[in-house]
Amino acid sequence: MPSLEEGMDKLVVAVAADHAGFELKEWLKETLSARGHEILDLGTDSETSVDYADFGHALGEAVSRGRARFGVAVCGTGIGISIAANRHKGVRAALCHDVTSARLSREHNDANVLALGSRLIGRQVAQDSLNTFLETTFAGGRHARRVDKLG
Repeated sequence: MPSLEEGMDKLVVAVAADHAGFELKEWLKETLSARGHEILDLGTDSETSVDYADFGHALGEAVSRGRARFGVAVCGTGIGISIAANRHKGVRAALCHDVTSARLSREHNDANVLALGSRLIGRQVAQDSLNTFLETTFAGGRHARRVDKLG
């Protein structure tokens, strides 16, 4: 299956996190940079307590308006920030805990935002999940009909 990166000069990926996800977000930015992607960092910029919804909305808006093709959202569980991101038109944020859920979120659901819980998974699983998410294409077919029903 071809990679999303084929035929693209540079993929823009938005990243956002609350204080609990800050460290993992910063680490994943290194993975994105190493892959040659342009990063749109929407914050936060420290471990000082902030509200996850603010950063989920910023990421959702960036993906919805086409400022980034994909997003990576990180908070303690990944739940709150994904709920906020999903409130934006055209955003399909998928909370993933492993490579399989990351692959299936792209393959079956055409997810465009990977949500991760920094308190639930380690760095290596997060990195592997991110790489898989970016390398997997949407299968289309019967899945397209289902994704269309998501609005």
